[in-house]
Amino acid sequence: MKLRNFVILVNMIALWPAAALAHVSEQGFVLLLPTGAYISAGVAVVALTVVALFVLPSRFVERLFAVRRIAPRAFGGLPVVTSLISLGVMCFGIFIGLSGSRDPLSNLMPLGFWTIGWILLVSLSAFVGNLWTWINPWTGLYQLVGNEPLIPIPNSVGVWPATLTLVAFAGFLLADPAPDDPSRLAQLVAGYWIVTFIGMVVFGVKWCHCAELGHVLFAAFSSLSVVHLQSRAGIGGPGWQIAQGPPAIGAGVFALVMLGVGSFDGLNETFWWLGQIGVNPLEFPGRSAVIGVTLTGLIGSVIGLIVVFGAVVSLGMVIGQVRAPFSRSFGWLALCVLPIALVYHMAHYLTAFMVNIQYTIAALSDPFARGDDWLGLQPFRVTTGFFNRIDAVRMIWISQASLVVIGHVWSVLLAHRVATILFGDHRKAALATLPLSIFMIGYTFLGLWLLAAPKGA
Repeated sequence: MKLRNFVILVNMIALWPAAALAHVSEQGFVLLLPTGAYISAGVAVVALTVVALFVLPSRFVERLFAVRRIAPRAFGGLPVVTSLISLGVMCFGIFIGLSGSRDPLSNLMPLGFWTIGWILLVSLSAFVGNLWTWINPWTGLYQLVGNEPLIPIPNSVGVWPATLTLVAFAGFLLADPAPDDPSRLAQLVAGYWIVTFIGMVVFGVKWCHCAELGHVLFAAFSSLSVVHLQSRAGIGGPGWQIAQGPPAIGAGVFALVMLGVGSFDGLNETFWWLGQIGVNPLEFPGRSAVIGVTLTGLIGSVIGLIVVFGAVVSLGMVIGQVRAPFSRSFGWLALCVLPIALVYHMAHYLTAFMVNIQYTIAALSDPFARGDDWLGLQPFRVTTGFFNRIDAVRMIWISQASLVVIGHVWSVLLAHRVATILFGDHRKAALATLPLSIFMIGYTFLGLWLLAAPKGA
């Protein structure tokens, strides 16, 4: 009898309702892996890199970002041709978006914009150079029109308009109820093209350099590429272009905004964030219910990151006892977070790209969703089977984690190289960037945690 009562008691305890750990859909595999061990190892690698800077000779980092000058390449009218082709592709995408399938996974407008443009081409620009020079849909037509600017843009404007556009774009990406709706996206792209072209007619091609988001975004990430073929052409270690000269402070702020947007993009899907805003992650009410709090979180994250980064740079200058204009130091060192922004962009969207690129190929073969097979792919089936195999999942996670760690190590080394130019001494540079390096160590943990954290939206 006593044994029976004991068994009943144990069962009651086991069945007692309590908070449970849960995970949704494609992110659930993360909990099957020892992510804590990977996170600890990644943070340790970045921390050891920081320590190594105090013992390695200065020439080691200098050689990493050394550059070999080459003759600039002139491409004649080819960019005009490719720009006009890009304009034609964009117009076709808008037409498909407005008249084609309402399913975002069958319509080339959202698939081309988000999968090919936002994920693939933005990432590739850091390795092959500024692709936007070739594919932007404005300059070709503008060159044919041959219009002279009506109003000159002062140099002081910098990239501040593009920075505001980036925040607005991030708001659309993260808070809009349907950012991948084909018709909605097609109208947005068409409207943006018209506004940008009007800006070019009024202010000249310099409008793209200041306000057009694609131009500024691709230019920022392409500054990390090994090869640069236009003015001041050269080949060097990744990031050598950043080490060539101090930018305007606006360029540094743009880089920080990119990092802040990418970080919040990962944060706002986590169980932790949903808990902070009072949303049950297993009963997500939809984006329309959290628009205000999402926009508030996005803006708060961006502003908070800029403030913290400024404090870190100031503290480093005090510790290193260096004298240099703060705006110059802040702007130049801020560009050194670009590798972090890049690798987190790649790691964050890796799984989405693996699935959506298959839908993109299928849509290319049947662009009007009529059962066509232009590419001869049938029978073609989109698969997510790699998420069901532990070996494939482990490889995906290791790839994501490795990208994040490599990007942070890259940023630490690049910041040290910039600091040696700014402050003129290897040891002073190591001391002056110590708070920044600690900041990057902490960001390594944050980036890896965001990848591993359960997602609920």
